[in-house]
Formats: sequence, C-alpha cells, structure tokens
Amino acid sequence: MSGPRAPIPASSCEVPETEPRPPLRLRRFDPATFSWEGVPAQAYKPAVDSALAWEGVVRHVLLGAAGEPVAFHLRYFEIVPGGFSSLERHTHAHAVLVLRGRGRVRVGGETFEVRPFDMVYVPPGEAHQFQNADPQEPFGFLCSVDAQRDPPRPVEASR
Repeated sequence: MSGPRAPIPASSCEVPETEPRPPLRLRRFDPATFSWEGVPAQAYKPAVDSALAWEGVVRHVLLGAAGEPVAFHLRYFEIVPGGFSSLERHTHAHAVLVLRGRGRVRVGGETFEVRPFDMVYVPPGEAHQFQNADPQEPFGFLCSVDAQRDPPRPVEASR
C-alpha cells in the first residue's frame, strides 16, 4: 500500500528537508566534490538570535532524513575557513569523526586540535563548539546523534 508520504520530521535544531528522499542502501561518495549522491547540502540550522551564532557551516544528513527506521542520525558537517558552529549543549551525546582538514573542538572546559580520523566524544550536557582555524582548507566531520533529541541550548562564551 502506497500513499502520500508524511513530511520528514526534523529535530528542533535543524532545518527540515524540503523534498522527501527515498531511502537507499548505498549513497556513492564523490571525492571531487566531497559529497554523497542524492544528499543535498543544507543550512547548518535556522538563522537564530545571536545566542546561537554560527558562521560558514553546511550540513548533509546521510542517514535518518529519508525516514529510515534508525535510532540515530548520521550527518556530515563542513565548516569553511574561519567558520564555526554555535557554542551549545544538549542532553544527548555526539560521536564525531574528522574526515577532512584541521579544526579546533571545544568540549566542556577543554579545547582540542583535531585532524582527519581523530574521534571526538561529546558527552551529554557538555558545552561544545567546532571551529575551522585553517585559512585555506574546509574542516569536515561526521557526527552521529540520537534521532530523537533535544534542541540546542546556548552557552555563554567565557571571556
């Protein structure tokens, strides 16, 4: 039985996809564009007030946006030189695997310099932020999170 598909639910911290995608068992990677076939680049999150400021970040949802029955979502984020994600916290954990470039990751009170194939664990409740400090190369990473998750809460940047 087939009928109209329901809109794809988005987490409270992401921009919903405008077109439903069919679930596929394989999405080919294109190294020339550093992207996956059929996976659109999207805004990192909606434009929000300055408490969740961010710059130069795009998001690609690799698994979870097509209604796959999974308990997690796998996303690829890419940050342009000089760009950064918002400084925020959640009640869910993040598992991050760096694929491209070099960056700086803040987790709680620590800051780490990361490079390809480094893995970063962001525990629930920890403030976190990703930055591209490289003046020329993009900084890209996979990030796995719970499919059902809470919205980001801003964190006051320490001076």
